[in-house]
Amino acid sequence: MSALPSQTKFIVGNEACERFSFYGMRSILTLYMIHALGMEEEASISVMHGFVALNYVMPLLGAWIADRWLGRYHTILFVSLFYCVGHGVLASADLCGTLEARRWVLYIGLFIIALGSGGIKPSVSAFVGDQMQGCGSSAMTRAYSAFYWSINLGSFFAFLLIPPASRLWGYGWAFGIPGLAMGAATFIFWLGRKRYRKVPPGRRSGGAGIFPVLFSAALLGWRRTCERFEPESILRARNMARILLVFALVIPFWSLFDQMASSWVVQGNSMRPIELPFAWLPREMQCIGAEQFQAANPVFVMIFVPLLTIFVYPHIGRWSRPLKRMSVGIILAALAYGAVAWLQWFIDRGCSPSIAWQLIPCCMITIAEVLVSATGLEYAFTQAAPSLKSITTSFWNLTITFGNLLVVALTQWMPGDSVSAGRFLLYGGLMLAVGVLFIAATARMDGREHGAKGLSSS
Repeated sequence: MSALPSQTKFIVGNEACERFSFYGMRSILTLYMIHALGMEEEASISVMHGFVALNYVMPLLGAWIADRWLGRYHTILFVSLFYCVGHGVLASADLCGTLEARRWVLYIGLFIIALGSGGIKPSVSAFVGDQMQGCGSSAMTRAYSAFYWSINLGSFFAFLLIPPASRLWGYGWAFGIPGLAMGAATFIFWLGRKRYRKVPPGRRSGGAGIFPVLFSAALLGWRRTCERFEPESILRARNMARILLVFALVIPFWSLFDQMASSWVVQGNSMRPIELPFAWLPREMQCIGAEQFQAANPVFVMIFVPLLTIFVYPHIGRWSRPLKRMSVGIILAALAYGAVAWLQWFIDRGCSPSIAWQLIPCCMITIAEVLVSATGLEYAFTQAAPSLKSITTSFWNLTITFGNLLVVALTQWMPGDSVSAGRFLLYGGLMLAVGVLFIAATARMDGREHGAKGLSSS
C-alpha cells in the first residue's frame, strides 16, 4: 500500500481545524441566542437554520470563483482569511453595550462566516482530488477517507471543548477560540503551498448546455425538445434530470438532520446532564449537557462509516446500491424522530429524563446520515458527466440549503411550540411519506445507474 502524497497532510490538517472552528461556533450558537441575547426559541431556531442554509448556497459562488477566476488554491487561501474575520466579528459581540447591537454583530459575523465556510467548501474537497491524480483509485479512496475522518475529528473536539469554554470564560472567548482554530487552519494550508498540484482555472463551462435543454423540456416536453437539440445534450440533460429528482427528495432529510444543532439542543437543555466521575476536572466540565452532547454524532460517524463499508455493504446484494442505501436512510431518519417525540412526550409531562436517552435517536439519525449523505455524494460523482461533476456537487449542497429553509418556514408559519412531541411527529411523518415516495420514484433508476456511469466516464 503506497503512501499518500506528502501534501495531503496539510489539507487534512487544514480541514480538521476548519471544522473545529465551524462546529465549535455552531455548538453554542442556539443557546447563546436564547440565554445571552434574550431571543425566543423559535427565532433562535430560525436564525440557526437560516445560517446553515446560507452556508450551503455559498458553494455555488465559491465553485464559480475557483473554476473561472482564482483557481482552487488561491480561492481557499483568500476566502479563509475572510473566514477568520467573521469569527473575529462574532467574538466581539460582547463588547457591544446593548442587546440590539449584539444581535446585529451576531448577524454580521454569521454572514461573513457563511461566505467563508461555504466559499471554500467545494474547493477543498476538489483540491484533495487534484493531489491524487495518477495515484490510482485505492489511493483516492484512502485520501478521501482521511479527509472525511478529519471532518469528524475536528467536530468531535469542538463539541467537547467549546461549550465548557463558554461556561468557564464566557461567550466572547468561546467564539474566539474557533477563530484562532481557523487562523491555524489557514496557516497549515499555506505551509503546503510549494508542494501542491495546482490546477489552473478554466474559462469555459462544459455543463452550460444542459440548462437550455432542461428548460425546453419543462416548457415543451421531451418529444419536442429532442427535435431541437443533439442526442448527446439530450442524454446528459435526461441524466441530470434524474439526479435532480433524487436530490429534491433528499431535501426534507436535512430538515430533520440539522435540527440536532437547534431543537434537539433545546430539548436536551430540559434533560438531566450526564455527571462525569472525574473530580479533578473543573466544575464546568464535570457534566455533559445539551451542547457537548452533539459530540456523539461525529463519534458515531467514525464508528459506522468503516463498519458499514467493510462489514455490511459487501453482504447485502442489491441493497448496497446507492439509491437503495439512501431509501433506508430516509426511513431510518423518520423513525429517529419518533424516538425524539417519545422523549419529548415525557418532558412535556414534567419528567426530566437523562440526556443519555438522546443517544438512541442520535445513533439512528447518524446511521441515516452515513446512508444518505455520504452515499448521495457518491451517487452525484458517479452519475454526473465529467464536465458536470462540480455543478452537480453544488446542487447537492443546495439540498441542505432548502432543507434548512423548510425548517425556517415551518417554524414561522405554524403556531405552537417548535420543540414539542407533536412537532417532532410532524417531521417524522413528513420524512416517512418522503421515504415511500423516494422508493417509488427511484425504483426504475437502479437499472440505469450503469448506463449513467458509462456516460460519466466518457
